[in-house]
Amino acid sequence: MLETSFIVYRLPPYYANISKRLIKSPKLYFVDTGLAANLLGIEEKNQIETHPLRGSLFENLIISETLKFRYNQGKRENLFFFRDTKGHEVDLLYQIANEIIPVEIKAAGTVRNDFYKGLDYFSQYVCPAQKKILLYDGDRNEERSRAIVTNPREFFPWLS
Repeated sequence: MLETSFIVYRLPPYYANISKRLIKSPKLYFVDTGLAANLLGIEEKNQIETHPLRGSLFENLIISETLKFRYNQGKRENLFFFRDTKGHEVDLLYQIANEIIPVEIKAAGTVRNDFYKGLDYFSQYVCPAQKKILLYDGDRNEERSRAIVTNPREFFPWLS
């Protein structure tokens, strides 16, 4: 009922290779991140900065806005996530035709080397990616050798 009324969205897992030990349960996101924040008891903007679920809320925001971006273009969802039983994970896989763009989402103001770990693993062992995106809560928007580093304001132009 929550999914039918567009309150929550189930992000399906990506599993192209059956022989790998992958997590195959969908992840649940709120379509309205404000509702999720309210249910967590967040009433003021400054509460988010120190909230233990800040990263999850940021990820929820990006997933829900990407879903809306696809719908507003008149396209099917074609969104997935990747996680295996060894803990390798990519937060969002954005599919355009036969191309899959892995997107790692981090609620940090600065980029660290360990942020690329899931992107590197996915591209090397699961599905080669022409374009990899590290989306973070900072101000920079640049192409680096390991991935495109961008922020939410500059994210959607990279998906075309």
